[in-house]
Amino acid sequence: MSIRPGVFLPLSHSIQARVTLTVAVVSVLVAAVITVGLCLLIRHRTESEIFRETRRVATEWIGLMERGQVSPPMATARVPLVQLVDSQGRVTVAGPMAGDRPLSTVRPSEEDRFRDVTECPESERCVMLTAGRVPSLQAWELLKGEPHFVYVGTDEPPVLRGHRLEFLVGSGGALLAALWTWTTWRATGRVLRPINAIGQRLSEITANDLSLRVPQPSGPDEIARLARAANQTLGRLESAVTRQREFAAIVSHELKSPLTGLRTGLEEALLYPEIDARQAIARSLPAADRMQQIIDELLAFARLRNTPCSSQPVDLGALVRAEAAARTTGVPVRARIEPDVRVLGNRVQLASIVTNLLLNAQRHATGLVDVSAERIGAQALVVVLDDGDGVADEDRERIFEPFTRLEAGRRLDPDGSGLGLALCRAIAVAHDGSLCVEDSPRGARFVLRLPLLTG
Repeated sequence: MSIRPGVFLPLSHSIQARVTLTVAVVSVLVAAVITVGLCLLIRHRTESEIFRETRRVATEWIGLMERGQVSPPMATARVPLVQLVDSQGRVTVAGPMAGDRPLSTVRPSEEDRFRDVTECPESERCVMLTAGRVPSLQAWELLKGEPHFVYVGTDEPPVLRGHRLEFLVGSGGALLAALWTWTTWRATGRVLRPINAIGQRLSEITANDLSLRVPQPSGPDEIARLARAANQTLGRLESAVTRQREFAAIVSHELKSPLTGLRTGLEEALLYPEIDARQAIARSLPAADRMQQIIDELLAFARLRNTPCSSQPVDLGALVRAEAAARTTGVPVRARIEPDVRVLGNRVQLASIVTNLLLNAQRHATGLVDVSAERIGAQALVVVLDDGDGVADEDRERIFEPFTRLEAGRRLDPDGSGLGLALCRAIAVAHDGSLCVEDSPRGARFVLRLPLLTG
């Protein structure tokens, strides 16, 4: 097994590029809306302030006109352009900066006496002004009834001339959108940099070298948790592959001896005609039986580890009592069973655990084997205790490894495969339980723990 080296995605497939492009589009839209709204707001407020001032000056000047006398123009610093124009378009009175040409040709009516306009003569600057009509009564008293118009205005501010305002605000919006886009690109790249490093390291890992680990950022964020999960997975994978290699090596070693004996016997029958073929075959059968036993136990062990077992309610106490009663040969077995010790599991597999433990205990016991089934809290407890020599502390875990056989086991059971206890523990783990060797005054004390069936 190998992991194919990673290939970097083109920019169009990059998360960083896609996120940045999305933010750029949104930024441009938001900046455009802000620009348009800000331009309209600035233009409206500026024009409102100017026209409010021009209308105020025009209203006050018209109000100061008395019978037979027109007061001087009320020009101010903010409103320097003031004119009084008759109906023929002649400037009657004007401020010093207004000139002798009418500022506008707008003629407000009696119903709408004031109008705000912006005049932009050709090749001249624009003027923002208020055109006001002198009331008819004052026109009769003051100006012999001829309609007169007041023009009060000022030069258009530079910010409102042409598209200068839109250009300035638009430039600011474009700069803001560019800043958002650049910040998003940098931030996304910084966030994705650990992920790229993880992907690069994963592409370097092969089945021949599972010791590599991905870079693990500090902190509790999602990327750090991803790196930790990846390293934990790689650790479990390395352990599993290591166990498989060791298991394959042990299987090869265990099968080598019977296979060699079988081959030797068959070759002798072929090379030496004087050897009786039936006798040669008969001498080879034990080696074949040995191989078959190992293969059967290996298949059961592999099937148990890779296939979930079917579960049903099992009266564990009755099962232990039946298995103990079946041990009619060898060292006596004494059973102590509590009532209603029920678990959920596969009856055949649980029975194989009890059988293997009892056979192992009888093999090592000198006078008696005790087996018990009881309830301890939320667990069912099966204890098999013999009065033999026991198991050394350093060997209590090793005996559950496949093909591990201690010296005493080889002496008492020369034909054993070393898979019995490994298979028992695998069944216990498959049932969410445990199997281990615990301390005892004498002999070996095997303890099987399984979850009790509740409800």
